[in-house]
Amino acid sequence: MSDRTTHWQNVYATKGEAEVSWFQDSPAISLDMVRAANPDHRAAIIDIGGGASRLVDALLRDGYRDIAVLDLSANALEAARKRIGEAASTVDWMVADATIWRPARRYDVWHDRAAFHFLTDPHDRAAYVDRLRWAVAPGGQIIIATFAPDGPEKCSGLPVQRHDSASLAAELGPEFELVETQSEVHHTPWNSTQAFQFSRFRRIR
Repeated sequence: MSDRTTHWQNVYATKGEAEVSWFQDSPAISLDMVRAANPDHRAAIIDIGGGASRLVDALLRDGYRDIAVLDLSANALEAARKRIGEAASTVDWMVADATIWRPARRYDVWHDRAAFHFLTDPHDRAAYVDRLRWAVAPGGQIIIATFAPDGPEKCSGLPVQRHDSASLAAELGPEFELVETQSEVHHTPWNSTQAFQFSRFRRIR
């Protein structure tokens, strides 16, 4: 088990869903961007680093039916599965590291809120983008949310790499064009604030 996996397994074994700083009761920006990226409810959507996030609940309620959630932590995915109940059987739950995972299919929408910013090593970021290229065909869309340049320098005791839309575009490369970007001031469960950015890209080739 990698150090990353051990860390996140421990986080979700020792903390409740609403006891982590990134908890969102309503993932409004993510849901709006997914809808804008592909309103077709048959669209294949993957949530990278989805953990116990409530985005999958919102997507199911919205009518999307081809949903996958990938995370390092089996504990996090199990928490989400239990919360969702019977509908969880329709979701593809994958315990994997996005930097070494081998996608078995392609997706229309790739969503990542707060996983990419933990990749502080350029080699890990390059490996992540390689998997993204395998998993998203031309015409597909990518949504990545990270701490903004004025956001925290650490999260869950780990250093992060903060981004804006320009730095993300540089990481993704010329095959991807920026469609939109939004800022968010996230309020943690203990009412501190964190600056996030959400950027949506389209793969053009």
